[in-house]
Amino acid sequence: MKNYVLTVSCQSTRGIVAAIANYLADQGCNIVDSSQFDDLDTGKFFMRVSFISEQGVGLEALVEGFKPVAAKFVMEAEIHDGKKRMKVLLMVSRFGHCLNDLLYRWKIGALPIDIVGVVSNHFDYQKVVVNHDIPFHHIPVTKANKPQAEARIMEVVEQTGTELIVLARYMQILSDSMCQKMSGRIINIHHSFLPSFKGANPYKQAYERGVKLIGATAHYVTADLDEGPIIEQDTARITHAQSADDYVSIGRDVESQVLARAIHAHIHYRTFLNGNRTIVFPASPGSYASERMG
Repeated sequence: MKNYVLTVSCQSTRGIVAAIANYLADQGCNIVDSSQFDDLDTGKFFMRVSFISEQGVGLEALVEGFKPVAAKFVMEAEIHDGKKRMKVLLMVSRFGHCLNDLLYRWKIGALPIDIVGVVSNHFDYQKVVVNHDIPFHHIPVTKANKPQAEARIMEVVEQTGTELIVLARYMQILSDSMCQKMSGRIINIHHSFLPSFKGANPYKQAYERGVKLIGATAHYVTADLDEGPIIEQDTARITHAQSADDYVSIGRDVESQVLARAIHAHIHYRTFLNGNRTIVFPASPGSYASERMG
């Protein structure tokens, strides 16, 4: 039996759920998990359905057969092979905690993705990446060569069939053009002190101001710097007894966990863009996707 995931977004109206359920039943499919949400402010409807094809109906047939249902409700709908691993390109600069965390989760099977390569504007993590048998692409970035550097990055994206770019503490601002080309397919991680503590060493700034909560935010990248739709966030409480180095250490742990959870949600098609916000359906209890990420 094959596992599939159906994702749907459209204007909310009567009969959507019934139409989806009837279609899947007619195709000999059994629903194993379903989540839905009506946004009362915008009138939009979002749904994710995980199902099994008990009669062996293939992906192409399911997609083709669903077209009349999608057309009737003017849906944005996709059916995905639940076992197919998403192709992910990681990008990093000189802070390696998120990269190392993702590589470890990938190696032990806790993050089921295909890492097609790692791009960096420095050589710091070349050996680590190559030791994992993953292609390493050194693409230096300066003010003078930034357009050429981004063009090279997009070449890597196209050559590898990258479906998702993860900025694992990649400390370069992407152009509006690249953000638009990869809209909804670039995830970034940063500390949650913005806009209070920008620039270099935000954790030191937070320490000097006596901050009591350290947090991290993972979001989709847009042309507006660090203002894209939020996917995942978390915090850790700090006391006066902890040092500036403690702030950095705890902050890096939170960043790593938040980024991993955001990627996990995206690769399992649990995230939906809803204007400047996201709809993020929880992992179903007992499913592989619900494995604790921290």
